[in-house]
Amino acid sequence: MARLDDLPLRDDLRGQEPYGAPQLDVRARLNVNENPFPPSESMVADVAAAVADATRGLNRYPDRDSVALRADLAAYLSRESGVALTGDQLWAANGSNEVMHQLLLAFGGPGRTALGFDPTYSMYPEYCRDTFTRYVTAQRDDEFRVDAATAVAAIAAHRPDVVLLASPNNPTGTPLSLDVVRAVLDAAPGMVVIDEAYAEFRRTGTPSALELLDGHPRLVVSRTMSKAFALAGARLGYFAADPAVITAVQLVRLPYHLSAVSQAVARTALAHADELQAQVALLRSERDALVLWLRERGHDVADSDANFVLFGRFPDRHAVWQGLLDRGVLIRETGPRGWLRVSVGTPEENAAFRAALEEVTA
Repeated sequence: MARLDDLPLRDDLRGQEPYGAPQLDVRARLNVNENPFPPSESMVADVAAAVADATRGLNRYPDRDSVALRADLAAYLSRESGVALTGDQLWAANGSNEVMHQLLLAFGGPGRTALGFDPTYSMYPEYCRDTFTRYVTAQRDDEFRVDAATAVAAIAAHRPDVVLLASPNNPTGTPLSLDVVRAVLDAAPGMVVIDEAYAEFRRTGTPSALELLDGHPRLVVSRTMSKAFALAGARLGYFAADPAVITAVQLVRLPYHLSAVSQAVARTALAHADELQAQVALLRSERDALVLWLRERGHDVADSDANFVLFGRFPDRHAVWQGLLDRGVLIRETGPRGWLRVSVGTPEENAAFRAALEEVTA
């Protein structure tokens, strides 16, 4: 059997490790920001029926432009955000990973630059590496925020072709104000991608960048069905933008990239959106209670508009992480040095986390 070093691998991939968080069978898996609630039995039954119907046509290629799904996504986003959208403003792909990859294939590439703001999502540099896009960063402040002055200065210094901003930010949970997004749009010479993977979990009054789509043809707002829709296993991401952006992405997408089964599952889940939003409300409440509990015990906690909480600061965060794992609770060792991130789970999982953390930090 050959070794990796025996293969003519690209030089920039040598010595790299595949991305991925631990997948372990423990009582409380709180490390990858999944929705802890499985789909309801009624949704399971409807998905099964939709997949059976799609299976009858699997001898044919799927709708390569996912027209019906994009119309459903537009209707959902219009209700969720209050911003009127149409199907020709939406695009869907296999998870947010493929969304970002397609956007960088279209607007990044050799000789082009993407700008991020650390600490932020650890996949951004990998998307850029894989698309031969140069990745540069500016720093968030001590509370993990990005202010307009910092963003505009970074844009002036790097003149990026793509600006990547997560709101809420991963791993910190920090939202962006629309004033900052407006300042970035005014200053950026290229595309501005606002990654709203966790937007459904935002606190009341936190806006969505969807409100700025009208009049900003270089703005892209990315979403996912992995989190609020409890469909991490289905791999369905999407974005809203000017129709010209969808046309650009169609130049680089692989033909028939989104299977008929994926489209059927996603459309069925969208039909259950109201039911799933009840789960989101519970997770918001659990998150806010968890933030309060951690602060009452003297931990530093970042304000969160997501379904996770970043907390610290620990002289040896790995020891804390390992101590929790030894007690059957898996969280994520990520973000700035000394901090840990815990996903919001079921009430029972959150109770297990609290009990384990008290033991580890006693």
